[in-house]
Amino acid sequence: MTLRIVVVGAGYSGLAAAKLAAKWTDARVTLVNESGRFVERVRLHQLAAGQPLRDLPLADLLDGTGVELVVDRATEIDVVVRIVHTRDARALPYDLLIYALGSRADLDSVPGVAEHAHTVATLDQAARLRDRLAPGQTVAVVGGGLTGVEAAAELAETRPELKVRLVTRGVLGAGLSPRGRRYLRRAFDRLGVEVREDARVAKVRADGAVLAGGEHINADTVVWTAGFEVPGLARAAGFAVDDRGRMVVDRTLRSVSHPEVYGVGDAAAVHRADGQELRMACATGLPVAQQAVRGIADRLAGREPRPLRFRYVNQCISLGRRDGLVQFVRSDDSPRSAVLTGRPAALYKEAIVRSTILLERHPTLPSGI
Repeated sequence: MTLRIVVVGAGYSGLAAAKLAAKWTDARVTLVNESGRFVERVRLHQLAAGQPLRDLPLADLLDGTGVELVVDRATEIDVVVRIVHTRDARALPYDLLIYALGSRADLDSVPGVAEHAHTVATLDQAARLRDRLAPGQTVAVVGGGLTGVEAAAELAETRPELKVRLVTRGVLGAGLSPRGRRYLRRAFDRLGVEVREDARVAKVRADGAVLAGGEHINADTVVWTAGFEVPGLARAAGFAVDDRGRMVVDRTLRSVSHPEVYGVGDAAAVHRADGQELRMACATGLPVAQQAVRGIADRLAGREPRPLRFRYVNQCISLGRRDGLVQFVRSDDSPRSAVLTGRPAALYKEAIVRSTILLERHPTLPSGI
């Protein structure tokens, strides 16, 4: 009987994993995803600012691969009989499962976020934010991570009629080198982005954000980028998960509780040999997907899979379309002193983002492992 592999989720990790599984094994591969289109999540801040994005139908990206696409939402995984159930009452049996559901904005950690804030975590959410913005508005971007920094810069550059504020509970560019932090500060000054540091948001209201000390940050629109969570499907299925609900996998990306299941992307807690957990990022998702499917192919061929080897190289930050910051890092993601800035950094970042689509079209190309 032909081996059946079901891949749940068609983000950066899931799409690559499905195509690689079809290429590197003799299995029948089914990819289930709620949308029929691939979303360039790393560009959603551009969409929110009013820039058009490419339309990338999954059917086109899968053409000629033999992967069966099911456009539906996975709602339950029955690990006893090994079936993925969907919203439209489909039952997808599997022998091996690749779990790649990704992450979503955490809207429940602070009161008022779900009711009053906007995000750039999905295509629909970014489009709603775009449609919400109007000339003269004040926009407060909450969260000083890479998503918040890129969103604030993109909005300020593309929509100069807006007043943009960034609210962060730490220091702007906390993970960057001193040179990187100085450049980021200058870029925000040039763009007119007002920065509020060491500010913890305790509540979001229709008229802005309220800090832990009671101070009100006025805003017509609040953009929430301060944290991500994963879907609860893995926990509900009974897979071993960490305290954030991420599937716990070994260094070949196989579930530690269910050996017929592999976890890739944001929804899996993946660790380096030194124990460091990989951060949620496209840059980690693609090579991890390659490694997982290599492991599957090796085991099917009777070979022992190699454990994951991963090292960080840089963090690429867009500061609008004409400026950028590339922070070069050590293998453990800690910053080096070296940075690339300005137009060259913007071009570097754009090349990286474009290369992800090249990798999705041709996932056997090297991607960092």
